[in-house]
Amino acid sequence: MPASNVATRTVSVMEGILDANDALAQLNRAKFDAAHTYVVNVMSSPGSGKTNILERTLEVLGASLRIGVLEGDVQTSLDASRLQRFGVPVVQVNTGSELGGGCHLDANMVWCGISQLPLDKIDLLLIENVGNLVCPAGFLLGEDVRVIVASVTEGEDKPLKYPHMFRCADLVLINKIDLLPHIDFDLNVLLKNIGSINSKATKILMSARTGQGLDDWIAWLNARIR
Repeated sequence: MPASNVATRTVSVMEGILDANDALAQLNRAKFDAAHTYVVNVMSSPGSGKTNILERTLEVLGASLRIGVLEGDVQTSLDASRLQRFGVPVVQVNTGSELGGGCHLDANMVWCGISQLPLDKIDLLLIENVGNLVCPAGFLLGEDVRVIVASVTEGEDKPLKYPHMFRCADLVLINKIDLLPHIDFDLNVLLKNIGSINSKATKILMSARTGQGLDDWIAWLNARIR
């Protein structure tokens, strides 16, 4: 078979997969709207501090909002176990087993996950996507907003290397800024690179470890939920 035909077929199959995903994402969206549940899709590379940020979020907002978490990982329930101690409903979705995929959550996985959650008793659903700067950006889940966590330990060039991920962000949380004095990192270059890819995204500097910037993140969430 000529190479051009192979390429055409590959593109057509991928378009079909994304179309099917987007249709199911709309069904998820209808469920969320009916339950009045605000949904945040949190994405990043592995080790950026997503789970730590969710822990701090639950500490602050857990008393005033009914929060649920859908936790995506290839294997294990380690992060879900960390969040269960806050007494909120948490559902683990492992993508590396019979659900396939591995590198991201898709709308079907979320559909299966939320069937185990009491959506009518959840004001805010936090979806922690699989750590990956490529695939998660391509799959709508039915979320209201997309939040990208970019830690300063990853380097300033990530928005340029993975533009689609940063282009789809409503907010970029720049985490681990407490480490800036100890690493060779130019924050202004990162901010410039983010702006060159997505000039509309809000940017918040924070350290989930020290709590710096946490108030700004909580205020951003509250402004949208309420």
